[in-house]
Amino acid sequence: MSERLRRWRLILGGGDGSDADGTGAELSGMDAKRDATLDALYGGEKKRGGLGGSAPRVARWLGDIRGYFPASVVQVMQRDAMDRLGLRQLLLEPELLDAVQPDVHLVGTLLSLNQAIPERSRETARAVVRQVVDELERKLAQPTRQAVSGALHRAGRTSRPRAADIDWNRTILANLRHYQPAHRTVVPERLVGYGRRLPQVSREIVLCMDQSGSMASSVVYAGVFGAVLASVRSLRTQVVAFDTAVVDLTDLVTDPVELLFGVQLGGGTDINAALAYCQTRVDNPRDTIFVLISDLYEGGDNDEMLRRAQAMVASEMQVVCLLALSDDGAPAYDHDNAAALAALGIPTFACTPDQFPDLVAAAIQRDDLTTWAGNNDIQLAAPPEEG
Repeated sequence: MSERLRRWRLILGGGDGSDADGTGAELSGMDAKRDATLDALYGGEKKRGGLGGSAPRVARWLGDIRGYFPASVVQVMQRDAMDRLGLRQLLLEPELLDAVQPDVHLVGTLLSLNQAIPERSRETARAVVRQVVDELERKLAQPTRQAVSGALHRAGRTSRPRAADIDWNRTILANLRHYQPAHRTVVPERLVGYGRRLPQVSREIVLCMDQSGSMASSVVYAGVFGAVLASVRSLRTQVVAFDTAVVDLTDLVTDPVELLFGVQLGGGTDINAALAYCQTRVDNPRDTIFVLISDLYEGGDNDEMLRRAQAMVASEMQVVCLLALSDDGAPAYDHDNAAALAALGIPTFACTPDQFPDLVAAAIQRDDLTTWAGNNDIQLAAPPEEG
């Protein structure tokens, strides 16, 4: 059998007979096993539920696909299995949780089932979430701390530093035109250094995240970033989650797993109530970066929500709206509200986890975030056209 015919046979499936797919090809060995796992999931309406709703059988199937396919394909098949075969409730079984390939989407599913997880499965579920969170922290912590700490230092530079705070490399660069050949030295007219305020809190950041079901991946990433940002001494970090109620998770921010289990995915959305709460938690608007992470499908008072957003901008708070904080591709969102926020001067766009550290750094330095987004090829929500 040619490689091309083999691939087509695996793509099309065999149906009820070897010629049902039109190839007339028979598979054997590992290919036959791969085909069986694919057929259990994608084999048509009459075969849906072909895993029998049996936890042991599903556990074996999950183990099989991890042996037959790469991790990226396994994650896609697991998500499809949840949708096509209704495996969400079966994920509450410990043996299934041990068999799955952990990823951000699985964590989102577990968080949405949080209240339904039986006691016998709770520790296994936490272990799965911990594994994903630890992996994300290893990937995201260093670039985030590096970008944020560098931005805080740059924002704290002063032209009148104390002797111990002089940044000699930057001072020399800033005064090269004053080089004295006869003395073979630079006579600095302007010193560059860091202010004494850096060990203290110099910026505040509020992550206000929509915990409706469609924002699951964004909530996972925001929780991890909240924990990383909280570890930067010069930054005061608050994390707030909301649906129709508002939950302040700031006290849990040092442990992202506990923070995520404090989230209740699903339910409605009241952005206005969330903004109202966060306004009471901000002491210094000019030194605060407010990040709203939401698809903007408002279920509360929409007009009042926009008035609150306008008031936050008027207070000189840096406000940015992330329609998603994930790698899931272009998000669905309320285009009218996105355009309305953009008209208020609030940069509104989707952001990937890799871009988020640089976004925070740019905000700390009070860079124009609209320009920053354009320089990073990020599509911004546009204000409504006049007329």
